[in-house]
Amino acid sequence: MIKINLLETAKGKGKRGGGVAAAMPSIEMGDMGSPKLKVLIVVILTAAINYGYWYRLDKQGRTIAAQMQAAEQKNRELSDVKAKYMERQKQADNYKRRVDVIDSLRASQAGPVNLLAMLGQTVNDTEAVWLSKMDDTGPAVNLEGTALSTDAVANLIANLQKTGYFSSVEIKETYQDDQVKDMQAFQFTLTCSKGKS
Repeated sequence: MIKINLLETAKGKGKRGGGVAAAMPSIEMGDMGSPKLKVLIVVILTAAINYGYWYRLDKQGRTIAAQMQAAEQKNRELSDVKAKYMERQKQADNYKRRVDVIDSLRASQAGPVNLLAMLGQTVNDTEAVWLSKMDDTGPAVNLEGTALSTDAVANLIANLQKTGYFSSVEIKETYQDDQVKDMQAFQFTLTCSKGKS
């Protein structure tokens, strides 16, 4: 078998490390060029890096511009929707106001009906009393009528107070009617102040 020693050793080939180190092969590059060439390479590399950075920023700028344009378009669409919504809201408010006016008119229209129904029921529940006139002046109701006794008038006053519709019921006057010959009859006038309801 043949052995080839590719490493160069010193002349002394001694056994067991005679103190001589093996030398590694080396490559020489020669002259790298002039300083002008080195500066030119640095300038070209710097220009390439700057161009790459500029290209990346330009691409980001175009992306942001496209996003801004899309956002502005969306904003215009939303402003149109908002304008339509505000118009519909205004129409709804006008409609609600009209409905409230109609409801209040219906409630005030039903007020006299409720008053008459309550008075009719109260007079029917009181014996020996008849009403001849009712005058609704707003805050008060004036009643005129005939009763067979003063106790019947007192019962009518008590029954009117029990309804809760009036805050106070006062007798204005009562007198015996001389025109009725067959029986005893009393003419009365009451003032009933409406309660806060």
